[in-house]
Amino acid sequence: MPEQADSSERCGATVIEAEYKARLTDPAGVREKLQALSVADRVTYSDTYFDDAIEALSRAGRELRLRTISGSAESTRSILTFKDAAVDAATGSKPEYETTVGDRATMEEIVERLGYRPRLSFTKLCENHRFKAAGREMLATIVTVPELDGTFLELETMTETEDDLGAALADLRSVLDDLGISPDQLTTELYTDAVALRRRAE
Repeated sequence: MPEQADSSERCGATVIEAEYKARLTDPAGVREKLQALSVADRVTYSDTYFDDAIEALSRAGRELRLRTISGSAESTRSILTFKDAAVDAATGSKPEYETTVGDRATMEEIVERLGYRPRLSFTKLCENHRFKAAGREMLATIVTVPELDGTFLELETMTETEDDLGAALADLRSVLDDLGISPDQLTTELYTDAVALRRRAE
């Protein structure tokens, strides 16, 4: 994600994450084009999603996530994120509220004492490319999830208002075109749903 859009850089801010997600048919080709834009920061995301006993957050399209980021040139860090319901159904773009966590174990205890329990935990292996396009700070992340087949791309930028969301999404689509990503590769499938489905099938 661009400096402004990276979860490690925008803590405490309330923004809308304008985002497209794609299941890549040519990961090597996309990776080569991204390498021409910026050097990849390879990191591991260790994510835990929380919900209450009746899964009220999930049913409302909301997310409460505790993430630890490791493997970066920076030190290991943890982020608490709340994502509200999507404001754009076609892309799943959502308002986000994020803050840095000093101690993951303590924050997890706080969240559980507030009535939320770990619903799902999994790992994402990510290659983050930060660059500027159309006057916006952007983040393109090539993602693999060890439990899932395929390679994904998340392309996102941040906007502070819904009025700017349409323009932000149009700028993202322009970058997708430059990367050679066709509309048929786009998806709104959630990793949480895919991982849960895979585990139920095992």
